[in-house]
Amino acid sequence: MVVAAALVSCTQAPNGGGPGGDVPAASAEPAADQERIAEDAENADRAEREAAEAEPTAVATPGPERVRDAFATLQATLYDTCTPGAGDCAYFLGRVTQELTELDEAMRADGKGPGHFEQPLADMKVLFDKLGDDRSEAHLEKYFSEIVGTRDGINTWMQDHPDDYR
Repeated sequence: MVVAAALVSCTQAPNGGGPGGDVPAASAEPAADQERIAEDAENADRAEREAAEAEPTAVATPGPERVRDAFATLQATLYDTCTPGAGDCAYFLGRVTQELTELDEAMRADGKGPGHFEQPLADMKVLFDKLGDDRSEAHLEKYFSEIVGTRDGINTWMQDHPDDYR
């Protein structure tokens, strides 16, 4: 974008861009034209170098902040609840299940390796095996205690491993 903007600004004539507006007017002195062309090229080159420097050259790998962030969003559900059968559980149980899924993915991708997170990953696997692919409210309500219990157990485990979320 920066390069394109620089090129556009370099090719527009000061006459406002009417017919022939993108063709610079020739001056009476060819040396002045050559100097202006060289300056425009240098400006374009500089803009291109700056744009290249601003772009990340390496793809960022998931780091400990990914586990920390996923755990933080799971913790945000700690004081929420619902009443199974009352029709108010779809959002809550869906959210907790989604937060557990994202934490599972973050732990597996963490540089410490899945072995470091053996207990919480095992707990989530047990839960996910029970849930299967069904995320309907009735199905999630059936496993209310398991979902909330897994969330609370992982919270306790993480509290004993503060280096993983601070």
